[in-house]
Amino acid sequence: MNKIDTKIPLVIAFTPNYFVPASVCILSVLEHAESRDYFHIICLLTEPLSDQMQRKLERLGGDRVQYSFINLEGKLTGIYVDEKYTIAASYRLLLSDLLPEYEKVMYIDCDIVVRNNLAKLFRETNLGDNYLAGVYEATLDFQLSHMDSIGCKPGFYINSGFLIMNLELLRADNMTVKFIAASNSDHLEFPDQDVLNQLCQGRIIGLPPFYNSIRTFFLPQYKSAFLRYYTEEDWNAVQEHGTIHYTGSKPWDVFTVKFEHWWRFYKTLPLEIRQEGVVNGKIYQLFKVYDTFMGRWLINTAQVLYRTLKYKQN
Repeated sequence: MNKIDTKIPLVIAFTPNYFVPASVCILSVLEHAESRDYFHIICLLTEPLSDQMQRKLERLGGDRVQYSFINLEGKLTGIYVDEKYTIAASYRLLLSDLLPEYEKVMYIDCDIVVRNNLAKLFRETNLGDNYLAGVYEATLDFQLSHMDSIGCKPGFYINSGFLIMNLELLRADNMTVKFIAASNSDHLEFPDQDVLNQLCQGRIIGLPPFYNSIRTFFLPQYKSAFLRYYTEEDWNAVQEHGTIHYTGSKPWDVFTVKFEHWWRFYKTLPLEIRQEGVVNGKIYQLFKVYDTFMGRWLINTAQVLYRTLKYKQN
């Protein structure tokens, strides 16, 4: 089957110590697209990758992928960066100026395992006069004050970990300058995400929640909050094939929700890539147990019991 001529531009930002998670993310994208889909994967870096690491990544995907590496070290200065995040998270604010050759691109965080065809979504999404397409979070009660402080309506606040961005319109409206100016504030809880929501509100297309399923979308104790904004059908789609965004704890470090999906992709990475990162060996052994029928049953049963006792007491 011939490749589709149009390249799908996919941007991913990471630091060198996130090389293995970024590789897992890329592998999951490729495995859920059609074999003829052709990607241009643009890596935004906080510092240069070694030539060796670049060559290893370039072999991932073979002739289905063209890679570009853009070192943005020192590019963003003077903006507020919360200590919980790296400067790489703010690089998406620069994309309209960084990539003048593209009218629209996809952006994805590297702590994500994809379980849907992103190439198909990209081709079928018409942004029109909207700046972005993304998944709205199901606002929780304790987040209401934050929504109010940044001027966003509950249920209309996107998670910026996966976006389709209208670079042509963002350039026309000089939004990069506006984004950077708005980022010079230390009251923002999620700096780049808050800025995108503030400045693009009213011009965002909401995608189905299975395209960026954050941690709370999978946990039964948050189902009632999810159903305030989405449907039972949406909930079921998330559970069945939701793209997993590991907001919070990371599966290569600790036992966390849907950790097994990350490890299944990790296990299929080329050895030369796995050798470039350090993962938690105990969690890997736990995954091996979980990957058996009996192990999965025991661990899932223990989780259900724990949650039942915890939330009954609350």
